[in-house]
Amino acid sequence: MARLDGKVAIITGAARGQGAAEAALFADEGATVVLTDVLTSEGEATAAACGGMFLQHDVSDEAAWQRVVDATVEAHGRVDCLVNNAGIFHRAKLVDHTLDDFRRLLDINTIGVFLGMRTVAPAMITQEAGSIVNISSIAGLVGAPNSIGYGASKFAVTGMTKTAAFELARHGIRVNSIHPGMIETEMIHEVASHDDNRLEKMANSTPFRRSADPIEIARLALFLASDESSFSSGSEFVADGAVTAV
Repeated sequence: MARLDGKVAIITGAARGQGAAEAALFADEGATVVLTDVLTSEGEATAAACGGMFLQHDVSDEAAWQRVVDATVEAHGRVDCLVNNAGIFHRAKLVDHTLDDFRRLLDINTIGVFLGMRTVAPAMITQEAGSIVNISSIAGLVGAPNSIGYGASKFAVTGMTKTAAFELARHGIRVNSIHPGMIETEMIHEVASHDDNRLEKMANSTPFRRSADPIEIARLALFLASDESSFSSGSEFVADGAVTAV
């Protein structure tokens, strides 16, 4: 028996990278997967590859969230898991960070997660079961230079996760956050300013001397989405190759 047999999962930011890896793995483990993203053509291709349903979706749009949840329940009857994976990065020093860029980070990385949890909660409360997995970052646990807006958005996700976990526990709903370190996705190339030499130095500076493959984060999300983590809620699950261990 597959680990997600009979479960319905919504995964945001699933057109490529980490979200696509999560969608493929969840589907392999028996889940019915609904993939959402602003990247329509890539999202449709990824959904077709894993047998899922794709919905175009701006996570900062309140009405769009309701359409996604309503369409999922209408098509599949329930929502067992939400992976709030969609996110963006912006590199800037404090003194150079514009207010518009700061707000955009909060809109997508923070408000998107808030709206996702709030919108999916009623369906999960009705079921008296569900798992919400919020993708934060090690930047949501420790400070990092040149990323004050990103850090603010991810620390907020960490805090919201704990509050939601406490409120929803009596309904059998679990809420946890994953905190990736250096993962081989488009975002890490943005962090390195698309400089391959800088990227290599960053990887070599980690205790594992490498970046992670997106599947390594997807496996952690799978654990949290499955019944194997039935007593885990309100917790931070770090996957950073020991970067924050010291």
